[in-house]
Amino acid sequence: MKNLCLLGSTGSIGRQTIDIIQRHGGFKITSLAANANIDCLEQQIDELNPKKVCVYDKEKAGILANRLKTSSTEVLSGMEGLLEIAGDSTNDLTVTAIVGMIGIRPTLAAIEAGCDVALANKETLVTAGHIIMKAVKEHKVKLLPIDSEHSAIFQCLQGKYGPNGDYTSWDGYEGVEKILLTCSGGPFRGSSYDELRSKTAADALKHPNWAMGPKITIDSATLVNKALEVMEAKWLFATDVDKIQVVIQPKSIIHSAVQFVDGSIVAQMGVPDMRLPIQYALYYPERLPLECGRVDLFDLAKIEFYKPDLDTFKGLKLGIEAAKAGGSICTVFNASNEYAVGRFLKNEIGFTDIYDIIEHCMSAHKNILEPTLDEVLKAEAEAVDAAKSFIK
Repeated sequence: MKNLCLLGSTGSIGRQTIDIIQRHGGFKITSLAANANIDCLEQQIDELNPKKVCVYDKEKAGILANRLKTSSTEVLSGMEGLLEIAGDSTNDLTVTAIVGMIGIRPTLAAIEAGCDVALANKETLVTAGHIIMKAVKEHKVKLLPIDSEHSAIFQCLQGKYGPNGDYTSWDGYEGVEKILLTCSGGPFRGSSYDELRSKTAADALKHPNWAMGPKITIDSATLVNKALEVMEAKWLFATDVDKIQVVIQPKSIIHSAVQFVDGSIVAQMGVPDMRLPIQYALYYPERLPLECGRVDLFDLAKIEFYKPDLDTFKGLKLGIEAAKAGGSICTVFNASNEYAVGRFLKNEIGFTDIYDIIEHCMSAHKNILEPTLDEVLKAEAEAVDAAKSFIK
C-alpha cells in the first residue's frame, strides 16, 4: 500500500484519480488539497479520512476547520499548507492536479522529499522546466505525465528509456526523429480570425471531445493549450522544439505519436477519456482494466489530419516562439494567458483579446534565459501587471 498526496482533489483530474484508486486500490490517500471547494472536499474527507488537507483559500480553510472540529483530519491553508503536505517524505506518489503556477513550489517540494510525481499541472514545466527536471535527476524520482498527449508520447517511448523504464537520467533518444503532438482543434476549428472576435465564453466552453475544467477548455479553444504542451514536451522528453510538430486530429482518437529515424511511426490510440492517462501514471508500468469505451476501427472508418492555422489561432504561434526562445518569456506567455482567460470567463474581454494581451506582455518583457525560481515568480507578477495595464 503506497501513500498518495493529491493536490487538486476537487477538480476533474482529482475526482477521477480518487475514483480509479477506489476501483483498483494500492494507495492510501493521506493528504488532499483544494482551492476553495470545501463542500466537495468535506465529502472526500468523510470518504477517505486523510491525515491532512489543505485549502488554498485561507478564509474557506477556517470554515472547513470549524466543520471538522471532531475530525482527526488536520486542516492547513495557503502555500505553507501545500508545501507541508507535498513535502512529506512518507509520500510515495504526489499527484499534482492544481491549475496554474501555484503548482511549481509544491511539485518541487515533493521531488526534493524523494517522492515520485504524477504531473497534471503543465504550468510547472512550462515556466520552471529547467529547475524541475534538474531536481528530478538529482533526487532520482519518476516524473509521470498525466496530460493525455504526453502520456501517449511516454507510452510510445516505452523500451527507449533506461532499465525498468527509468528515464530520470534520460537526455534524449537519438532514434527519435519527431514528436507528433495531436490536437482536436477545439470548438472553433475552421473559423476565421474575424469570426473568433465574436465568440463568447459560453461558446468556447463547448469542447467537442473532452470534459475538462473551464481554464483548460478555453486554452483548448485558443490553441494556447497546445503551445503549453509543446513547452511541456520539450522538457519531459529532452526534445528540441523544432522536433515537435502539432497535428490537428479532430476526433481525438490518436492522442500523440512518435516518428523514428527509420521512418516508422508509433501512435497511441484510445477514446478521449482522461481516466486512461491518469490510471497509467498511477500504476505505471502496469496496465489495469478500465471500464471505458473502445475504439472500433470499423466504425471509425478513417482518421483525418490537418495543419494548424497559426495566423488565425495566434496563441499557438506565440507559444511556439516563446518555447524556441526559452527562459522567462515562457512564464510571461503562461501568466498573461492565465490572467486573460480569467477576464474572458467573466465576459470582461473578447476572445481575440486574449491573443493581444499575450503578445503585448511578451513584447514588453526582457527575457532571462536561466531564471531562478524567484525570477520566474517575478516574471509572473510583471506579466500580470502588464496585462492589467494593457486592458485599462
